[in-house]
Amino acid sequence: MGITKTEIFTNEQNQLASMLKVLGHPARLAILNYIIQQDACICTDIVEEIGLAQSTISQHLKELKNIGIIQGTIEGKSICYCINEQVWKTIQNDFNGFFNKPVSADSCC
Repeated sequence: MGITKTEIFTNEQNQLASMLKVLGHPARLAILNYIIQQDACICTDIVEEIGLAQSTISQHLKELKNIGIIQGTIEGKSICYCINEQVWKTIQNDFNGFFNKPVSADSCC
């Protein structure tokens, strides 16, 4: 999170911010959508599907792997990726916990 004072925020706030930062790029969302639509581990060329350069796709895959939302195996020259269901559910719960908080702005603005 850069030079911000992350220690003044809760662990949950820092984790949610980190996840949102990684998921805040449309290419990463496109990659996740593609993997989810396959309903299985994919070993095909994501570059052809997404339409970005190999190096760009690799960087986005690295970011998604860093937060654990995808996992991959390497067998020879083939790399297969799939959604890490446990991490997916954790992120889903974190988002739901944040966005399901009651909001009352009737007397504001």
